Amino acid sequence: MKEIRGVLPPIATPFDAEGNVSTEHLAGNLMRLVETGLHGFVVLGSNGEYPLLSKEEKLRVLEIARQVIPQDRLLIAGTGADSTRETLDLTKRAAAIGADAALIVTPHYFRPQMNATALTHHYLTVADASPIPIMIYNVPAYTNVEIDAATVVELAQHENIVGMKDSSANFSKMGEVIRFTPPHFATLVGTGGAMFPALSIGAKGVVPALGNIAPRECMTIYNLFFEGKLEEARNLQLRMIRPNAAVTAKWGVPGLKAAMDELGYYGGMPRAPLQPLGESDREKLRAILREAELL
Repeated sequence: MKEIRGVLPPIATPFDAEGNVSTEHLAGNLMRLVETGLHGFVVLGSNGEYPLLSKEEKLRVLEIARQVIPQDRLLIAGTGADSTRETLDLTKRAAAIGADAALIVTPHYFRPQMNATALTHHYLTVADASPIPIMIYNVPAYTNVEIDAATVVELAQHENIVGMKDSSANFSKMGEVIRFTPPHFATLVGTGGAMFPALSIGAKGVVPALGNIAPRECMTIYNLFFEGKLEEARNLQLRMIRPNAAVTAKWGVPGLKAAMDELGYYGGMPRAPLQPLGESDREKLRAILREAELL
């Protein structure tokens, strides 16, 4: 199994003028990103608009991604669904395509019933039958479900549950998970704006939307940290705070795709019901990218 660590951006899913998945632009974006030295990619994450894709589209995106992403780079496939059965089916299909690991979002539609017992059963059932390692995906801003540290620690004892992407930016909880999970368990922070502090408490990497528009900067922060050049890493992290917020909490996927267009990648339109960024917000976005020395 490849070690799960490093800078692993959640790639966007591009659509053509008719609203179909554009395999041409997907491959083009990935080829440019691969050249920056990124350690790997998360495909079909939240920034990939996975809830808005059909299963057939998801499988096609994974096929193109595996063709373009070198075998020595990680391909982590988002295979989570509200149904355990559906999650396991997509995980097995992703494994057959060549995914190295599966990122499985917490089930959330029946939120009041998604307690520790239900989540534990879900993840253990998938882990027992999955041909590839699986990771927990905690993103309460979208799911309104927060998997607690004790449950994560318990799940981490399973040899096929190898990590967690935590997008809550709760560093107290993250620290507890890092302290009490096995050494092979990879805790990844889910936002580029928190890479430096997360690494400082033992996170093994980051899954940053920011990595789609500032891959070299994300790689530089990561490398500087492990070279012990902490002041330089901190300063670059601070410069990335505003653009990271712009493509996550502030404008989300429409902001990310607009920023990709501004920086020479193909962002294009988000899929409805998401709406593209208006011109007024685009101008604010350009100002943020210029101030951060990205544009």
